[in-house]
Amino acid sequence: MANTAQARKRARQAVKQRAHNASLRSTLRTAIKKIIKAVEAGDKTAATAAYSENVSVIDRIADKNIIHKNKASRHKSRLNAAIKAMSGEPAVVAVKAAPKAKAAPKAKATPKAKTA
Repeated sequence: MANTAQARKRARQAVKQRAHNASLRSTLRTAIKKIIKAVEAGDKTAATAAYSENVSVIDRIADKNIIHKNKASRHKSRLNAAIKAMSGEPAVVAVKAAPKAKAAPKAKATPKAKTA
């Protein structure tokens, strides 16, 4: 628990800021889902329109440091690649990569015995 007036105020501000950031992250996810939905529908013109509308949302949230600029760029790149890969038929979009499995720790090498 915060002991000083300054710490209490910072705790109150942190709660407000967290709620605001959560709202912006939700807006970002919604924008990305709109593009993915348009791509999965198979309509390239609708997907392109959704991309051009929502790319500014992604950039705006990256400018506010809610997500890193490289993450925003990665999202835009993958979404754009999915749109470019579209043809007449609906395509399967894998925008979100599966988490990588952690490698097992390597066994330590035993020191070699000295031969005399």
